[in-house]
Amino acid sequence: MDLYPAIDLRGGRCVRLVEGDFDRETVYGDDPVAVAVSFAESGARWIHVVDLDAARTGDPVNRAVVTRIATAVAATGVRVQTGGGVRTIADATALLSAGVARVVIGTAAVEDPDLVRRIADRWPGRVAVGLDHRNGDVRTRGWTEGGGKRVDDLVPSVLAAGASVVIVTDISRDGLMAGPDVEGLSALLEATGAAIVASGGIRDLEDVRSLASLGAAGARPLVGAIAGRAVYEGTLDVAAAVALLAEAGS
Repeated sequence: MDLYPAIDLRGGRCVRLVEGDFDRETVYGDDPVAVAVSFAESGARWIHVVDLDAARTGDPVNRAVVTRIATAVAATGVRVQTGGGVRTIADATALLSAGVARVVIGTAAVEDPDLVRRIADRWPGRVAVGLDHRNGDVRTRGWTEGGGKRVDDLVPSVLAAGASVVIVTDISRDGLMAGPDVEGLSALLEATGAAIVASGGIRDLEDVRSLASLGAAGARPLVGAIAGRAVYEGTLDVAAAVALLAEAGS
């Protein structure tokens, strides 16, 4: 299991939202490239980047910043996965050609499932689907609209379409540092056998340890966990989390 420290971009700055609410934003810095480099220096093997502006409107206003982040950490072998506004093959191609290792398709995967297949056929192994949900109901367009689907119903279909990883975000926990939904994630892993990266709720090393233990009873373990606000607020140290996962053999 990998820790994915997160960089959420809005207007070129590092920010965090609470429960996906754009009116509940905290700005954590004006230099996301420096933040990415610090994550790489702390031992992270992946960095999760979200263009919040693009997720909301489809306009990739932060794409140049994403490219600079990918370029800055490439020499260290750190990979970048990025989402937000990836709604066409051209969007995916622009990011993957710019050095991003994996693109995350969110809204488009719900509204146009065949798009996942078309992008995955062109870029095998480099497509993830992000399913953001509140109480199991999938939300789209930067979490502002209901997708009319349930997360447990969508996971098998996006895997069949060619997604290599499914990123499951619990919006009700995102940015609150109240702990991840370990029980819900365990049930989803057991039901689907999917390669899942969990997002939402991580506060500290104990939360990372709890997520790393999923799958011990026979279900497939998590392949990753995304941490955002906890890293910026100082309740989770990236280097310590990476070391914990290495020691656990995750």
